Parts: sequence; C-alpha cells; structure tokens
Amino acid sequence: MKQPIGGAMSKKVVVVYSGGMDSFTVLHNAIKSGADVFAISFNYGQKHSKELVVAHKVCQALNVSHKIADISSINSLMAGSSLTSDIDIPEGHYKDDNMKSTVVPNRNMVLLSMAIAYAVSLEASAVHYGAHSGDHHIYPDCRPEFVHAMNAVSQIANYQPVEIVTPYLNNTKGEILASGLAMGLNYIDTWTCYNGREKACGKCGSCVERLEAFAEQDMQDPLAYE
Repeated sequence: MKQPIGGAMSKKVVVVYSGGMDSFTVLHNAIKSGADVFAISFNYGQKHSKELVVAHKVCQALNVSHKIADISSINSLMAGSSLTSDIDIPEGHYKDDNMKSTVVPNRNMVLLSMAIAYAVSLEASAVHYGAHSGDHHIYPDCRPEFVHAMNAVSQIANYQPVEIVTPYLNNTKGEILASGLAMGLNYIDTWTCYNGREKACGKCGSCVERLEAFAEQDMQDPLAYE
C-alpha cells in the first residue's frame, strides 16, 4: 500500500476505469496524487469489451488492484443502445444526431452507484471518473449538473460520505490527452473504439474524437486502425 512523504497512510480512492483514454488519464492522475488506488471496470454487455482486456493489462503492469464487475445480466434493462443491442454502431462525429444511439440508458448512474458501494466497503474517500466536456453534448450522464447531483447524493446515501471526483469535467479530450502526455503516458495501452474488432475502426464517434485529440497535439495515434 502506498505511503506519501512523511509515512502517513495514503487515502483510498476508487477509479472507474473503462480502459479508454479518459479513464486511463484519470487512473494515472489518481496514482500520481499519492492515493491508494482501487480500479473497477464493468462488463455491462458492451460490444467493445476489448476495453476490459486492456484495462486489466494496464492494472497488472501498474500493480493496481483491479476488479471487473460482470453486470451483463442487466443488459436487457439497458437495451436500446447501439453499444449493447443489435443495432449498428453509427459512424461520424459526436455532434451528429445519429450518435444518440450510443447512449446506454442510465449507465453512469448505475456504474457510479456500484463504484460508490465499493468505495464504502473499502472505506475509500472518493470515486474518480472521466466525464469531460466533449461528452456533454450527447451524454446527459456526463454533464456537470448530473455529476453535481450524484455527488450530493453520494454524500448522504451511506453512513460514510464518498466524494465523486471528475478532474477533467470541464476539459476537452484534447486537453485530457495533453495532460496525460505531460505525465509521460503512452496511449497505446488504451482502447476507445466502439467496435470490438482487432483494430480500431477509425469511423465511430469515439474513434473520430480520439483522432481529433491526437491531431490537436500534432501527434499520430499509436493505435492500429483498419
């Protein structure tokens, strides 16, 4: 267990870690803060479950405690999304209306609730997750008003208050990437594509946004694309 300078025991935090760029940066940000980090990922029946394999690999390399919670049995309750149902993954930019099909009903409320429960069981002080401004347009459960409301509920839902921490809530994906690069991170160890194939498709909204972020930094994405 990590100890900061002075020998005092570091605080415990839970990081909701999908295996994507944003949560990868959040994970390392939490580690660098000196916290004792516990990562949690969720198998909710997503087509791009390859992200879970990547997440597990990263946590093993970092010697970070990692749980993958299998909640795929509730997939039928979160139906209607192209990420979880028999619906084609749309191609294009997140600003396009067809991208709304990638919204998974109530996903972040469900995942955060379980992450908060895990934090309480660990006596951890906070749950970190990677909501950012690029998601606000399309995903209601990444908007500041949702985050603030969930944080308020998290303070009173248990005997132990747990803070929801979103370090990049008002940042773009390009700014998150810049933050990670400044930490020396290698984004080959992330998975963003909504298609669960061997290589990233380069055409889904998630890939398009990722490629734009690298272009903003005048860098080439290290991932292999179809």
